[in-house]
Parts: sequence; C-alpha cells; structure tokens
Amino acid sequence: MSAYDRDAERQRMLSRRTLVLGGMQVAAVSALVGRLYYLQIVERDRYSMLADDNRISLRLVAPPRGQILDRFGVPLAVNEQNFSVTVVSERAGDVRQILDEVGKLVPLTEADERRIQRDLQRSRAFAPITIKENLSWDQVSAIEVNLPDLPGISIDVGQVRSYPFGEALAHVLGYVGAATDKDLEKSDDPLLTLPGFRIGKGGVEKQFDSALRGAAGTQQLEVNAVGRVIRELSRDNGQPGRETTLTLDAKLQHYVHQRLSAEMSAAAVVIDVRTGGIQALCSCPAFDPNQFAVGIGYDAYQALLKDERTPLINKAIAGQYPPGSTFKMITALAALESGIVNADHRVTCSGHIELGSHRFHCWRRGGHGTLDMVGALMNSCDVYFYDLAQRIGMDRIAAMARKFGLGDKVGLELPGERPGLVPDPAWKRRALKAAWHPGETLIASMGQGYVLATPLQLAVMTARLASGHVVQPHLAKSIEGQYREQTEWPRIDVKPENLAVVLKGMNAVTNIPGGTAYKSRITIPGMEMAGKSGSAQVRRISMAERSSGVRKNEDLAWRERDHALFVAFAPVDAPKYACAVFVEHGSSGGGVAGPIARDILLECQMLDAARASVAQQPEPATAPSRPDAGSTGQ
Repeated sequence: MSAYDRDAERQRMLSRRTLVLGGMQVAAVSALVGRLYYLQIVERDRYSMLADDNRISLRLVAPPRGQILDRFGVPLAVNEQNFSVTVVSERAGDVRQILDEVGKLVPLTEADERRIQRDLQRSRAFAPITIKENLSWDQVSAIEVNLPDLPGISIDVGQVRSYPFGEALAHVLGYVGAATDKDLEKSDDPLLTLPGFRIGKGGVEKQFDSALRGAAGTQQLEVNAVGRVIRELSRDNGQPGRETTLTLDAKLQHYVHQRLSAEMSAAAVVIDVRTGGIQALCSCPAFDPNQFAVGIGYDAYQALLKDERTPLINKAIAGQYPPGSTFKMITALAALESGIVNADHRVTCSGHIELGSHRFHCWRRGGHGTLDMVGALMNSCDVYFYDLAQRIGMDRIAAMARKFGLGDKVGLELPGERPGLVPDPAWKRRALKAAWHPGETLIASMGQGYVLATPLQLAVMTARLASGHVVQPHLAKSIEGQYREQTEWPRIDVKPENLAVVLKGMNAVTNIPGGTAYKSRITIPGMEMAGKSGSAQVRRISMAERSSGVRKNEDLAWRERDHALFVAFAPVDAPKYACAVFVEHGSSGGGVAGPIARDILLECQMLDAARASVAQQPEPATAPSRPDAGSTGQ
C-alpha cells in the first residue's frame, strides 16, 4: 500500500472515531438536557413540594374545648389559663443547676424529676421541655422576677379544663385526661397524638367528647435542616368544640350535694315530670374533677379507690339496690290492672303471713289490722302486698315494673348506667338454671330478693306515676343551639282510675296523720309532696333473732344497716318534679331519706318562685340623657 493510501485510510479511521465520539457527546448532552427538562419541568411540582417540606413544618393545633352550661347558661365546665415553666437545654448551659434553681421557686417531686430527665433524653437540645404545669400566679411571678438569672427558662401559657362546682358535679361531668394507648386504637383522630391533649374520661365529658373536642387547626412553621423553628408562617386555630347545654339546674345541684354530704353515702335524682329533663343528679361522696384534669397524684387516687363509700362510683346511675317498699306502687298497680282485686280489697295484717312452712313478717311486729289499698300504701303494710302477690303472681308484677322503667337501662346520656333487675320465673330458669318458688314472689312484691333498681330508675318510675306518661329522662338540653328537649310523651298503658288509687296512697303517706312520712311533709300550701318511703334489708334476720328481739339498726355495724329510700313528686295537684333519694345503710326511709326528699322538692319550688318573681319585676326606667353628654338640653 502506497503512502497516499495509508494516509487516506488513517484519515477515514480518524473521521469514524470523531463521528463516534461526537455522537456519544451529543447523546450525553441530550440525556442531560432531557433529565434536566424532566426534573425542572415535568417533576417541578413534586420537587417544589419536597423542598417546602424540608423548609416548612406543618403541625396540628388543638382547638379550645367546648363549654358545658346548665339550663340557665351557668358555666359548669370551662377552659382556664394554664401557666407552665419550660426549659431549652441548649440555652440553659448547666441544666442540672438551672433545675435546682427553679426547684427553689416551684416545688418539684421525684416523679417530676424523672419525667424531666426522660424528656431531656428524648428531645433535641433546642426543643422546650415542660418542667411544671398548673403554676399559681405567685409561682409565675417568682419565676418572671428571676428570669435574668435563669437562662433557658420561660413561662408558657396554655389551657386547662376547670370545673367551678367541683365535687357537686363530678359524677355528671366526669373529667378530662390524656389519651391512653386504648384510646388511640379506638380513634384515628390525630388530635389524640398531640402532647398534653386531653379527652373526656367520664360523664358528659366522655359522652359528648366528639362534639366538645372540636376540629384540629394547623400551624405552618419555617424550620432549618435540623428541625429548629425559625418563624411561624401561618396559623389556623381550627374549629372550637361545641357548646353543650344540660337540663341541670346548677343551683339545685349544688343544694342537693350539700344536703347529701351530711350522709356517709347517698344519691339523689330530680326529674322534670313534664319534659324528662334531669334537674339534679348527685352521688356522695364524690371527688374533685379538677385534680384529675391536671393529673391526680398516686396517693390521692389510691385513697379514693380504698374508700369503703366508693366515691368514684356514680351511685345514682350505677348503684343497684333493692328498692324496698318504694316498689309497692308497682305491685298495687299490677293487682288493680289484673282485675283480680280493686281498691276496696281489704286484708287483715296480724304481723305475718304463712306460706307452707315459712312465715313472712310485716315490718310492724303487732300488725296493722285491716286495711284497704290506700291504707296499705299509707302504712306500708307488708302483709297486704304479700296477699296481692299471691293472688296475681310474679309475671304480672314484673311486666308492670318494666312499664315504669325498671329492669333495664333508661338510656340517660351518661356512660356507666346499670340496668337493675326485675326477676321473673323465666329469668331465674335462664340465669340461675333453677325453678321459681312462691315465696320469692312475696319477697319481690315488696322490692326485696332479686329485685334491684338504681336511684335514676326509681326517679323515672315516680315521674311516670305522677304524669301518667312514658317520660324518658335526658341530660342534654341543646348542643350548639340545637334544641333536644321535648314535652310530649305517650300515655302509659294503665287505666287512669287505677293510677289515681296509687297516687292517692302516696299522698296519704306524707299528708295524712299516721302516714309513714307524715313528719317529712311539706307544709307550705300549694307545694305539698306525695311520696313513698322504703327500707331495704341487707342482712337476713334469723328466727332466733326474731324470737329474742330484732336488733335495731343503730346497734349494727354500718354495712349491716338497712338502706333508706324515698320517692316523691310535687306539687301534689300539678306534679312538676319527681325525686328519688337513696341513703346507703341509712336505716330508715321515712326518717332519713324522707326529710332529704322533702328539702330537695321544696328547694325546687322555692327556686322556681324566686325566678318567677325576678322575671315579673319591671325593667328599671332609662335614665335621662345629660346635656353635657351630647344632649342639647332643649
């Protein structure tokens, strides 16, 4: 090959390599341009969002919890300022020394110390750590004065739930507390994950928690690469919780709580006979819900758990007790409705009745003599109702009891309500796998044996007796202005003339001399009450004790004494309020529970009279305008 041909071949080879390299460069540049186009044009929104996420932190904001008011607008549960002291460790320098200095101004417990150390280990150095919440104004002032000598320390202002009526409304309102793991499993609301956020843990706070809680707001914060907050960009406070108005009368509730507090353990319920609205619902002893709202101490909580009077239990809705003689109206109505007996049916009480080889005693050892139905109710004669029970049987008695709200939950808007128990032969076969005995009918006819009722159920029973309607109790009057109360109820399925006989007997109990609660009557004309006393045994009295003499309640240990009960309505001629009072181991229904019911029903009517008087007063005349306040004076 000549030199010319070799040069030509070399030239062609260089040209091919140049083309290949050029093509590769063009491909690389094209790929780079394409990638840049994809990232900057096609994926622009996505990467812009990722960049903002790296710069902007979106956080939830807890909304204010809705207030709870009584029927007249009196605040029952509100939000108050909660002052807390916090520390930022990177600014504090020697954190231990700073905490010691703060401890001289605000007492810190060992539990506080452990919590603070745990939070310091878990959190970043620039994140504020809560040292102590619920500071008094004096404590806040002391820290503010010493802030120049406390680097990294600051005062934070939040909100805490407050209950102005304290123990008086503890069981009705409940309290708020931090969400537990179980709460988080049941709800997907992100609010529950916020540190310090509290939810309803009992009572109305729990029942209407979703409405009271509100909806979360959002806060946009600018942060740096390590999460340090630079500034707040925007804020939406969310939707505040809904305002909830109850049917309760705060003044009456406070009075009832004071009246019951003199007893070791008691409960009372007051119902508006016309609407079914709960005017008062009280259980004593109680607890201070404010302690729970801020975090109750271990020792204080253990003291509540160990108290034999069970202050944590709402006896008004969860206490199940033998209703005793307050049940006798049910037996009387069942007998009248059966048609087997009428109001003139007479029974001679000698102090006991025989059934087979068993003897069933009346509470009066010598007996009551011969009585009709009104007289039997007036004197609470056990033998008379034993006779009725033998004639009509337990099935009729049980059916009548259920018509009046016994034997099942009445559906009040409070968690923890218990159903009570109205037994019958079918129930015993099903629950106990045993046959019903005739003697059990006699015992049940006077509210003993298997029969159980809550004070709420007894109040509902009394409201239905007084009104003749199927009154349904309720606690919520309105939620966010939406009215929930009603005044129309279906008539109860009993003959009016039979109901009138029972009401006449209840009137005789309190307003005719010799009635078991005549001493507890209301003497103010137009405000008289009708009622029925009851004493329920909690121990069995042996034949040997009856022979030697039954021991008096005051000679027994507290837990062996009879329960005291009383149900009543007022005023007699135009019933407006129904009341049930229970005093645990109170011994005497007429002597102990009766005076309490009288005072409560009298207070109901006196409050009504006072409010009516205020409403009728003319408005004060408007003061004339002063010439020097804009008037011409002409």
